[in-house]
Amino acid sequence: MYKNLEQALLDLEKAGMLKRVQQEVDPHLEMAEIARQTFEAGGPALLFEKVKGSKFRAACNIFGTEGRLQFLFRKSLSATQTAVQFKSNPVEFFKKIQPLQWLKAASAGVCALPRKGGSIKDFEECSLQDLPQLVSWPNDGGAFITLPQVATRPGEKASIMTTNVGMYRVQISGNEYLQNEECGLHYQIKRDIARHHQKAIEEGRPLKVSVFIGGPPAHTVAAVMPMPENLSELVFAGMLGGKRFRYFVHDGYLVSSDADFCILGEMQPDLKPEGPFGDHIGYYSDKHNFPCLKVKKVLCKKNAIYPFTVVGRPPQEDTLFGSFIHQVTKPMVPASVPGLHAIHAVDAAGVHPLCLALASERFLPYAKPEDREPLELLKTASALLGFNQASLSKYLLIAAKEDEKEKGASIDVNDVPAFFGHILERINFKRDLHFQTSTSIDTLDYTGSSLNHGSKLIMAAAGIKRRDLRNDKSDLDSLVLPEGFRKDTIQIPMPGVLVIQAPAFSCDGPSTAAEIVKQFEKNLEKWSFRDNYPWISFVDYSAELDCSKLADFLWLTFTRSDPAQDLYGYHSEIINKHWGCEAPIFIDARIKPHHQKALEVSAEIKKKARGILLKENVLNEK
Repeated sequence: MYKNLEQALLDLEKAGMLKRVQQEVDPHLEMAEIARQTFEAGGPALLFEKVKGSKFRAACNIFGTEGRLQFLFRKSLSATQTAVQFKSNPVEFFKKIQPLQWLKAASAGVCALPRKGGSIKDFEECSLQDLPQLVSWPNDGGAFITLPQVATRPGEKASIMTTNVGMYRVQISGNEYLQNEECGLHYQIKRDIARHHQKAIEEGRPLKVSVFIGGPPAHTVAAVMPMPENLSELVFAGMLGGKRFRYFVHDGYLVSSDADFCILGEMQPDLKPEGPFGDHIGYYSDKHNFPCLKVKKVLCKKNAIYPFTVVGRPPQEDTLFGSFIHQVTKPMVPASVPGLHAIHAVDAAGVHPLCLALASERFLPYAKPEDREPLELLKTASALLGFNQASLSKYLLIAAKEDEKEKGASIDVNDVPAFFGHILERINFKRDLHFQTSTSIDTLDYTGSSLNHGSKLIMAAAGIKRRDLRNDKSDLDSLVLPEGFRKDTIQIPMPGVLVIQAPAFSCDGPSTAAEIVKQFEKNLEKWSFRDNYPWISFVDYSAELDCSKLADFLWLTFTRSDPAQDLYGYHSEIINKHWGCEAPIFIDARIKPHHQKALEVSAEIKKKARGILLKENVLNEK
């Protein structure tokens, strides 16, 4: 059980899972690119001994492989999973419990309780400018802390068990921030910190905020844990770390006794521009007004290490965070949403833009197979769109578990092509598309009408197979394309799905989505395979992207479209305010004027980072 970050890194080094980088590295773009290349190669965690402009060492890629995550939490993961199983279903737990499991659950329960310990004397003071000034992408608005643990309480005298700890990016330089005195705090909608901030505003007081950096690895993972609203992440930090979270209070601020750094400050109602920032969907999030933290004190340990990560188009290190958390919390999902059996936020599609779910359809158990339709599925889908981080889903595809019996095979939400195929074979496009328009969406998603505003779509399927899906390029021989389209650009990433390169988007003229669909409709009337390809995505030309690959299809389609604005259908109609169509549906996934720029870094930076990794023997010439 690790007492601090350095102890964990030394353990990784002893196991051959960490490399030290002796050469001085630049935190402006260079360190981030080194981290990206190391992650992509499945390389080790890195400890940078010399960071340009900072006296502190830095570490990255700590959680960059499943093997490292399992290693770091090898002594506590089983007990944590046992405790989660107990919490999710106590009755079943006690039916099947073994003595060892009870001991594991009990030990995890003890570790879950935070305890007072440590003091201000364990820290030194420094400034924001002393921290490594990490800039990950060329257009970022300044330096950002990318692995912060932002802790707030509803009041200074509130119980430690009411503490919320979240990972909200923190901008420590640039824009209009007063150097060393202010930093940006970008918390998105539907985050628990907002409740604490709102309470402070109503009571006419500033919100005291503590930003922890480093400490035992379990503390970092806990900050991204989707805990229930009234249960503190400090509980999970203790369980997963196998060691109670230690803290003390200084001038009304909560301080993590084992953190490497602690930034203490007050958040007022006033806002300042924050960003741009290269984000985890694979695009920049633009500059917007967000709360500004008035920094009162920055604390550091004597030999502090600054951990960081880099976000960008998936997969990145945060992909592993997601899969690890799912591994731990899997038993909680059915307990939290009745009728739900499995859920998968698809990383390759940017996580929140696409969610796949498997649920029960039991409302009409007496219905004949040909008469079965999504009913309970819609109830469960509505519950999901109000549940924790799943509420940020933009496209929700949900299938009925009962169809497994008729199908003679399981339905796996993690097998994306097979799940898509199951939905597309069964969905009734006239009935089973359910839109939420003018609603709230992920703050990082810029496909909607404005910041935080856009639409959602539920695609539900239950019952018999309606169509056969095909995957044969010879089927395209008889397809007549509108003027400006070429057949050699059409890709079939999975059965039933066509991806077609289209002319660049325009707000008027022949290349609007509506006009393109009109042209396609005329030609599809004569195409005998129309129903066999019920999904068509329109994309821009790209020399770097290949839509025959599943990952590129998912990323382009779901990060560049808003359901209400960009989905069209063959022979569409509105009946009783319900929109429906025949197959196929068309998704306009071209870049629009209001979209943000995709993330790129220069060849020069890539080459320099590669050179350092080769010189330090982190990667080889291959």
